[in-house]
Amino acid sequence: MILQVQHVTKRFGGLTAVNDVTFDLPKGQILGLIGPNGAGKTTLFNCINGVYSPTEGKIIFNGKDITGSPTYKAAALGLSRTHQIVRPLNELSVEQNVVVGACYGREKLGLRKATAVADEIMEFVGIRERADQLASSLNVAQKKRLEMARALAARPYLLLLDEVLAGLNTAEVSSMLDTIRNIRERGVTIIMIEHIMHAVMSLSDRIIVLNYGELIAAGTPDEVSQNPEVIEAYLGDPGLAAQLLEEERA
Repeated sequence: MILQVQHVTKRFGGLTAVNDVTFDLPKGQILGLIGPNGAGKTTLFNCINGVYSPTEGKIIFNGKDITGSPTYKAAALGLSRTHQIVRPLNELSVEQNVVVGACYGREKLGLRKATAVADEIMEFVGIRERADQLASSLNVAQKKRLEMARALAARPYLLLLDEVLAGLNTAEVSSMLDTIRNIRERGVTIIMIEHIMHAVMSLSDRIIVLNYGELIAAGTPDEVSQNPEVIEAYLGDPGLAAQLLEEERA
């Protein structure tokens, strides 16, 4: 297993944002993480990559206990992420943003090698032609790809994607899904938070569902989409489950 989340709980004062969540993630899989707004999905991400230290429980990454380790240590071990609200270094160019990821990632590359990695990653995610532009000048879809490129330049074994499809149009969503599949083909394991259900259903090997901070379901897309608790908490309409599966198979 590349990741083991063991009985993780995160409290903020009297609020329990994540409550006793446990799951394992095998290498090479795409795991979808779904649930209503406020279910604790991003909080769980923050516990995994070291933004927050869990109140209880453990995070095991590649056999190493990283519970409460700071984010830069997680990155050095090969754990990268994107953010729901993109965070480019606006005063730097696109290329410089990606170089930062390479310099402070798992391989801790020097500037020359980091620039070469950045060039290859920008080409891979489709923003090479914008290398010299300021990051602040990009549109939403381009900033999403920049965020992904910076995370990939860190050479992760595990990539956490927090709503990378949010704000994209239909064509942009389709293109991003192809990119995510290509990332997995490179051997990177992925956990993705997503609200576009047909996308997460079509991409994921397995799905876990949070509601009010608790894990209420886990399984294949077919199993999860037909789970009564999931339908009640998130999908809302029993007919929608069948529709999502039909879209997935189309």
